[in-house]
Amino acid sequence: MRKPKIGLALGGGAARGWAHIGVIETLREAGIVPDIICGTSIGSLIGGVHAAGRLDELKAWALRADWLRVMSMVDVSVLGGGLVEGGRVVKWLTEFGLTDAIEHLEIPFAAVATDLTTGGEVWLETGPLAPAIRASIALPGIFSPIRHDDRWLVDGGLVNPVPVSLCRSMGADFIIAVPLNDNVLGRPLTPVIGKEPAPAPEKSAQSGNFLDLIREIPNSVTAQFANIGLFLASNAAPGYFDVLANSINIMQDHITRTRLATDAPDITITPKIGEIGLLDFHRGEEVIELGRRAAEKCLPQCMKRLGEALGK
Repeated sequence: MRKPKIGLALGGGAARGWAHIGVIETLREAGIVPDIICGTSIGSLIGGVHAAGRLDELKAWALRADWLRVMSMVDVSVLGGGLVEGGRVVKWLTEFGLTDAIEHLEIPFAAVATDLTTGGEVWLETGPLAPAIRASIALPGIFSPIRHDDRWLVDGGLVNPVPVSLCRSMGADFIIAVPLNDNVLGRPLTPVIGKEPAPAPEKSAQSGNFLDLIREIPNSVTAQFANIGLFLASNAAPGYFDVLANSINIMQDHITRTRLATDAPDITITPKIGEIGLLDFHRGEEVIELGRRAAEKCLPQCMKRLGEALGK
């Protein structure tokens, strides 16, 4: 009797992705270890780190993360197709130890990105890990696209937010999917009322620090940074980041429902993280715990289904 190959499909959702850590830990404690990991966007980051055997180190980083630590990784650029260039993220991933090629990882892994020109789904299954993750997390409106094999790539969540199909293609028999967009719609938006544009700096910032460089962003965008994480009911127009975040949430919610309906996983674990903003990376402890709770709730069903798969 052959043991079924377990595939773990980790969905995108920016800071909500810390929930994947809680899910993976809970499954691991129950003896459920993936044979294949596929990830989209933040799911590719968590999945790639796990496949490289560095999940515990990433969790430690997430638990220490505050706004200053997160912002130190941000290199602002308004000329590259996004607010953030992303070079510091690649440097951080490399310094974190993710230097192996994807095909040499401890666990078979692949990331999903989107071809910005054709709209095609791109499966990154070979080559350096850090640039593949950088491509998969290139959230439009935040990160600049990245050039990879003569293609400009952006976030894989535009085409496949929870890569069940990729897991199946890589040989998984039993797939556990973790979408991150449950209950993220319906929150009131942040109004823009009486915000004064930030004054222009006297001279160009030289340090590259986020708080300095942000002043070089056009005033119409700068004024919206204060809106991150605030959701207040009002008839006023919503802010820049509310429009961006909710547009992404709407798109990924519809795509996820369609993809999971046509290519259903064996188990779906859905953390209740609707109140976590896309950029709330400083809330690691809280989000990891929400992932753990969701996995614990699904464990009985997961064990039952795995037992049935073993009996076939």
